[in-house]
Amino acid sequence: TGGMSWLIVLGLFMVVSYVANKLAISGGSEQMQYLGLGLFIIAEAFVFLPLLFIATHFGGEGLIPTAGLMTLLLVGGITATVFITKKDFSFMGGILSMGAFVALGFIVCSMIFGFSLGLIFSAVMILFAGGSVLYSTSNVLHQYRTDQHVAASLSLFASVALLFFYILQFLMSFAGGGDD
Repeated sequence: TGGMSWLIVLGLFMVVSYVANKLAISGGSEQMQYLGLGLFIIAEAFVFLPLLFIATHFGGEGLIPTAGLMTLLLVGGITATVFITKKDFSFMGGILSMGAFVALGFIVCSMIFGFSLGLIFSAVMILFAGGSVLYSTSNVLHQYRTDQHVAASLSLFASVALLFFYILQFLMSFAGGGDD
């Protein structure tokens, strides 16, 4: 079924993300770090292509640029917050990990039992992704060393991509093209 197929894709994405992150944060060669980043980008493409196809063909005109602009503005505001306050938000790591497991549980259950997560889930995930951007940006400023630029960029890219994904899902719900 479609739910089981997406469950397999989600599982593979998690495995590839884990491997990619390990390569990116490794103290090994820079080529291995970039291999990890490239692997992650390819995995993201497999997840994003169906959503972008649906948004383009069924979501209405201007949906993707609108989601992109909203993502840009939110990331800009969050980044400004980190740089202006200079606060270290690394304490959010545990909270975000717990939230990720709860979200994953809902996603897996929706795939197995065939229910839609809906608009509220997308809104909550936008907040979660915003927290992830805040955490990643803070870590870029306070935690990552200068020789960990690849791992830092992977972390920030993953957070921004997650934010864009759920903003697009949210907008598609209003356009009638969202299938959460």
